[in-house]
Amino acid sequence: MVDAFLFVGLPYIAIVTAVIGCVWRARTNRFSMSSRSSQFLEDRKLLWGSAPWHIGIIVVLLGHILAGVLPQVWSSILTVPGALIAIETVGVACALLAIVGLSALIYRRVTSARVQAVTTTTDLVVVALLLVQIVLGLLSAVHFRYGSAWSTGTVVPYFWGLVTFRPDMTYVADFPMLFKLHLVGAWFIILLLPFTRLMHLLAVPLQYLWRAPQLVIWNTTRRRQHAVAATIQADSRRAFLKGAAGVAGATGLMALGVSEKALNFFKGPHPDPEADSALLQKKLQRLQLTAEERSYELERQRNDMILVARYAELAENKGRYFIDYAMAPGLAFKGKDGLPLVISAKCTHLGCTVGSELDAQGRVMCPCHISYFDVQTGKPNDGAPAKLPLPQVGWALVDSTGKVVLSRKPGESMQGKVDAALLPQCSLYITKPGRGIA
Repeated sequence: MVDAFLFVGLPYIAIVTAVIGCVWRARTNRFSMSSRSSQFLEDRKLLWGSAPWHIGIIVVLLGHILAGVLPQVWSSILTVPGALIAIETVGVACALLAIVGLSALIYRRVTSARVQAVTTTTDLVVVALLLVQIVLGLLSAVHFRYGSAWSTGTVVPYFWGLVTFRPDMTYVADFPMLFKLHLVGAWFIILLLPFTRLMHLLAVPLQYLWRAPQLVIWNTTRRRQHAVAATIQADSRRAFLKGAAGVAGATGLMALGVSEKALNFFKGPHPDPEADSALLQKKLQRLQLTAEERSYELERQRNDMILVARYAELAENKGRYFIDYAMAPGLAFKGKDGLPLVISAKCTHLGCTVGSELDAQGRVMCPCHISYFDVQTGKPNDGAPAKLPLPQVGWALVDSTGKVVLSRKPGESMQGKVDAALLPQCSLYITKPGRGIA
């Protein structure tokens, strides 16, 4: 329930509030849409705070926007050798630059009496929230490395689900708490946007780039007064026409949508045999998938051992996938000693499924977050996003007569003995945790 509010309810509340609040403020009090420059009050410390802050935060925001709006382009950029490391390095450096700049601005507001005179409680809340947000983002980038790569498969689909009104919080619900706080902080910043000085982000005078050149001519007092009155009248007429056009357009769109629904309601349903057949086929497929999943769960509840593969089907360089008692993926290899090697295939970082092929160092890789796990110990490589090893899975070798000839539980020594010549006749099973082997 809390996740549903934070990752579905809060984003829509923040976006709607920001849009309505920004439009209302721009229409009723547009001259307040500025950061209220305090340079004339104190400019020495401002120089060391404003420039690093704006440079750092603009680069970081551009990276976020490009990855969110153009994920395919962003993924193509990351395929260039060295691009991932370069982007991560630039992001961390700019985040540090923004933190230094914002800290200098906060110190300036606290220590300068002149600046304190024009500082409000809202200003302090905003700068504190921005500082916390950047620190959380930096910590997320350090502890969960290569976010610029794996975010295109998690955060970006979550964002576009909100935009297309098909929210799916499962993309981010299993994230660590640190990253969740960073995500929620972003929605709070958007929520506060129309009520703070952050509105100056939307007041950049881009129209100056393409407007016609203006020439100011000083004239008599009477002509100036007449020009002012004419300008006010023209602005009022222009504002009325723009407002009327906006209301008419919105009303037309709403009427079009409502009329379509009303027409369909009065026309009644018109069943299409092909469409009905396709819908029933989809329902049947879903029921079959559900029944299959329930049969797997029932099998695991009833049996103390579950077949993975015949021993002869195991390989040293490529694992064989299976589903364990917790409905999680696992991998089975043939070890260098000729005995089975069975581990979990669920990455300990964010729960992705690791690859099945070993590299030259005897490791499997999680392709989502670039973590390498040693199949012998399950431990990740140094500096990997994953910090915990892959758990071992208990297993047993059963001969052709159904007798358990060799078994091993996680963290315990081998039980039993088998002739190497008889191994090809055996089958590999995983054993239920906490149960003895008959």
